[in-house]
Amino acid sequence: MAAAQGRLSDGAGGMDEQKGTEEEARHTGGTAPSAFTAAVEALRTARLRPQIEVEASPAPKRLAPYAYALEAAVVDGDDDLADGRLVLLHDPAGHDAWRGTFRLVTLVRAELEPEMAADPLLPEVCWSWLTGALQARGLAYGEPSGTVTRASSHYFGGLSARPSASQIEIRASWTPREGLGGVPDTTAHLASWCDLLAQVAGLPPATPGDSSIVTLPQRRGPQSR
Repeated sequence: MAAAQGRLSDGAGGMDEQKGTEEEARHTGGTAPSAFTAAVEALRTARLRPQIEVEASPAPKRLAPYAYALEAAVVDGDDDLADGRLVLLHDPAGHDAWRGTFRLVTLVRAELEPEMAADPLLPEVCWSWLTGALQARGLAYGEPSGTVTRASSHYFGGLSARPSASQIEIRASWTPREGLGGVPDTTAHLASWCDLLAQVAGLPPATPGDSSIVTLPQRRGPQSR
């Protein structure tokens, strides 16, 4: 899986952290709170659309007392059309910037046609895909924050035969509202995140006939795995 690498931010408090520990679910000692354990178990057992491969990954070390991370790729045969990382953070004492005890942090990226990358409205559209994916599943959330970045690569010299490439990258975080027992519906939030991944990758909506979701056209050259 060509999963997303790079620095993540909690999107609210300005903290950054690279992948650090070898534990899948990391905490600072003692027994993890039952709310965090339940939220992680829901992520581990979620059933997702078959084009998306998900696996646990090392969690960040210093963003919160408890953390769990997943990496995912949208797969078409041997090609990855998009990839991303989703991190669940938990601070039982609460966090002023989060306005809650849980936070979801994500990085999503995909290759684009250069013409599409040049669209001046693309950042706003991509951000609306994130919020729209959450709203489409009726999820309550707060304090959304993030950035949408587009980048272009042009090749010269010995690499001049390669076509120019453009990439879109979404970094975001939001606070999932807690339900019974103080546990957010992480299964539904993961499904919404996968909806975003599929949309960025250019896959059709999971529900046939859902015209409210607009997807990118298939990229010219998906990344080889």
